[in-house]
Amino acid sequence: MRREWSVAIAIGALAAALALVAPSYFSAENLRDIFLVNMPVLVAAIGTTLVILTGEIDISVGSAFAVCSVAAGVAAKAGMPTALAGLTACAVGAAAGAVNGALVAYAGIPSIVVTLAAMVALRDGLRWTTQGAWIADLPPRFQWLGVAQSTFPVVAGLASGLLVVAFAWAMRNLAAGRAVYATGSNAQAARLASIDTAFVKLAVFTAGGALTGLAALLNSVRFNQIPSNTGIGLEMKVIAAVVVGGAAITGGRGTFTGTVLGVMLLGAIGPALTFFGVSAQWERALQGAIILAAVTVDAARAGLSRTALVGA
Repeated sequence: MRREWSVAIAIGALAAALALVAPSYFSAENLRDIFLVNMPVLVAAIGTTLVILTGEIDISVGSAFAVCSVAAGVAAKAGMPTALAGLTACAVGAAAGAVNGALVAYAGIPSIVVTLAAMVALRDGLRWTTQGAWIADLPPRFQWLGVAQSTFPVVAGLASGLLVVAFAWAMRNLAAGRAVYATGSNAQAARLASIDTAFVKLAVFTAGGALTGLAALLNSVRFNQIPSNTGIGLEMKVIAAVVVGGAAITGGRGTFTGTVLGVMLLGAIGPALTFFGVSAQWERALQGAIILAAVTVDAARAGLSRTALVGA
């Protein structure tokens, strides 16, 4: 909880600085745009939180996001209702995640290696399939999920909010959630406690892929075209949000509340730089610095814990 409070304080400090220097940042239009841009990041970050809680990592999120976006667009143009197009995107994402999970959990290949290969294979495979062409002329019923543009933020906000609440509740109250934490904390002890850690890892990668598909849908319906190169850099954003929100990169510790706060902080930084008159090109550098600081704090905390145990 200390990390969550730290992030909340940082968000408050940034908001106070913006209120003094650039109050126009808080215009309804700007806040709406920031929310719409970062809402898919939040949905994808929920899945990444699950993966990191087990002590693994997935850097193929951006490429999977692109594939799922194109799949949703192609399905919509083929005449599928928006709901089925969304299910298609989620199914494609879940399939990609399941392949990653199976290779990590049952083949024993490190997740960084598996997902790096998946990142390249999915991105290049999509480029070869589409020849770089965008999915254009999307049907009107697909736009904004078939609701009014002014209504979409409310619908999307409720959907993402319910996802966060549902996963947070499940992780605290269901055996499946406790199995995820146990797997990330100490996989050997979890196996001795009769937890199928391999299946847990397969499940979180699959769930993460499905959530990436949902994020792709929620992003795609905002436009009348879907670029085949969408999602570039998304993996950086979601991993940064999860780690900054307090999840240990080694697994076993983290909350969805922290992930929400991480998305809010990192999502606010880019627009804030513009309002402060700083080049937006510094956004990635600042994000990297925040990640490095968060990981350094975790390492220092782990070192202090080991010292305390030895002293005891």
